[in-house]
Amino acid sequence: MISQLSPGERRGALVLSCLVGCAGLAMAILGRDDPLGGQGAVVMAFALACAGTVSHGYFTPAPSPASRAAYYDDPTRAGIVLAMIWAVVAMAVGDWVAWLLVAPDLTFDAGWSSFGRLRPVHTSGVIFGFGGNALIATSFYVVQRTSRARLPDQLSPWFVLIGYNLFCVLAATGYLMGITQSKEYAEPEWYADIWLVIVWVTYLLLYLRTLARRKEPHIYVSNWYFLAFILVVAVLHIVNNLAVPVSWGHAKSYSAFSGVQDAMTEWWYGHNAVAFFLTSGFLGMLYYFMPKRAGRPVFSYRLSIISFWGITFMYMWAGSHHLHYTALPQWVQTLGMTFSLMLLVPSWASATNALLTLNGAWHKVRDDATLRFMMTAAVFYGLTTFEGSFMAIRPVNSLSHYTDWTIGHVHAGALGWVALITFGAFYSIVPQLWGRRAMHSARLVEVHYWLAIAGTVVYVISMWNSGIVQGLMWRTYNDSGTLAYSFVDSLVAMHPYYTLRAIGGFMFLAGTAVGAWNIWKTMQAEAPVAALDLVDAPIHPDLQPAE
Repeated sequence: MISQLSPGERRGALVLSCLVGCAGLAMAILGRDDPLGGQGAVVMAFALACAGTVSHGYFTPAPSPASRAAYYDDPTRAGIVLAMIWAVVAMAVGDWVAWLLVAPDLTFDAGWSSFGRLRPVHTSGVIFGFGGNALIATSFYVVQRTSRARLPDQLSPWFVLIGYNLFCVLAATGYLMGITQSKEYAEPEWYADIWLVIVWVTYLLLYLRTLARRKEPHIYVSNWYFLAFILVVAVLHIVNNLAVPVSWGHAKSYSAFSGVQDAMTEWWYGHNAVAFFLTSGFLGMLYYFMPKRAGRPVFSYRLSIISFWGITFMYMWAGSHHLHYTALPQWVQTLGMTFSLMLLVPSWASATNALLTLNGAWHKVRDDATLRFMMTAAVFYGLTTFEGSFMAIRPVNSLSHYTDWTIGHVHAGALGWVALITFGAFYSIVPQLWGRRAMHSARLVEVHYWLAIAGTVVYVISMWNSGIVQGLMWRTYNDSGTLAYSFVDSLVAMHPYYTLRAIGGFMFLAGTAVGAWNIWKTMQAEAPVAALDLVDAPIHPDLQPAE
């Protein structure tokens, strides 16, 4: 890592580490009687680790000009490793809290181990730790190859990657300390939000600078999706997290919104985080890696662009369907429901486009588990978007809302769509990035695939059943007009489904652990082959988009 930086970039990295360490020291001093002080200590430790790493290789010889002729993939390699670490840790925490719902006595006496603190560690760790690192790593990989241009410098990609992971660590440790904005998504507090804005703006500028240097006149569709993901997430994050801190020495802050306005803002953020973080970014991944792996052009490039604009416009209006039967004005609820139904068109256009891309390559899907990961992800994307539009209909929502049906829907998307396309992308590029001919074990890729599929199916079906039973029990009345079942009765009825969910989650976790070990062994393998994909190499001139 350090050996590839120029002397000026090494000085810049050392200065940045020192500045971040000073900020952490200030947090520790100002918040010495507050949880903010503990977060300051985390920042200081992170900065010291970075400064030590830079100092260790500070005086190594400067890289030769010839070394900058190839794509700069070191940040992508690191991002893949970090994503897999977050995946294993966050999924392990998620399965642990699933077992806590089966047997609550399994918890420890310590406050940090409570369900309320561990649950956001799981959700944020999977979405932002695993998903975010995967998106950053693959976006760096894709933008260089589709633009035939190297990243414009070597310091800012590391700042984005390491700075983003500092944010993830602050969020996770803050949750364990009980620091949160107390919203639906349990966002970290104001100081972490400010840091993420700095990192994310750097990410946006880096991506734009790379596109500006491109040698290809055309901007490939994956870059449209990645740019939408980067730009809109920045807007969502800033607006939703507008808050006033109690003081510079206090971790607590107060939201700029209140009441139903706060709820509407939160779900505008929440549903568009699904749209642009968990959909657009991963569609950018799908549109690059699936055609590349299948050796087929995108079925309809024009359809991919039309789908992009449909998703980008319509998702912005759909968040209010999460607030049916609340104080939100009826017309706003109807607007959200209408746009949610309309979203089915561009969403299914993307899923269909992906599956039709495999025409003529289905024999590869049968034989190649990596391509099967991607194909299955596209299927789950189509199923999940249909389910989301269906659940946005007000009468359906009256049954599904606040039940485990929503949990099943979310995990059908998170496990079946987001995780599977990510694993497929990683298995596609890990051998190339580390100069290996193939993954360490093709058989383990198969094992991972079937564990992931089995775990997802068991998890989702158990939650579908649980949610529907919950909804029906909560709205069942006896002859006297009172509720036939108490809330405790519904909890007792959920127990077997919660057991199945924990088992399904463990199966998916086991598959992820197998995948992480397989990637690690691939990295450690001997007999590397020559590096591929130099900057001036043509990008599949024989594969033209089908119209």
